[in-house]
Amino acid sequence: MDWASSLQIRTSEAQGRVPVTVLHVEGRINMSNTDALEQAASAAIDQGARYLLLDLSSVPSLTSAGLRSIHLIYQQLNQPDPTSQADPAAAEASKRLKLLVTSPDVRKVLQISGFDSYLEVYSSLQKAIASF
Repeated sequence: MDWASSLQIRTSEAQGRVPVTVLHVEGRINMSNTDALEQAASAAIDQGARYLLLDLSSVPSLTSAGLRSIHLIYQQLNQPDPTSQADPAAAEASKRLKLLVTSPDVRKVLQISGFDSYLEVYSSLQKAIASF
């Protein structure tokens, strides 16, 4: 298996308090394959997904390119409603995108980069889905 470019992504649906689309990602996320992750998320959002869980439990490592992709997905899900009077900066964006992470290395990258300050990170699939 070519770890540099191999990334498997499977989509499933789950029910929390709202319908949740789960992207199950397997493999190392790096510059050679982030487009696959971004395309899978865009396709889910285009098909109506409003609440997305990135299941990174089978991701052993995450590069800055992977962080960039996660941030792009975050931005895509949290675009402000142009008709809303609410302050977009005041919205709790983590209600739409959450992460499932079991790798200590990936969790450390998320902490160092500050992503865990605006994205909720879970270590259990059941708890992650129930949080929506």
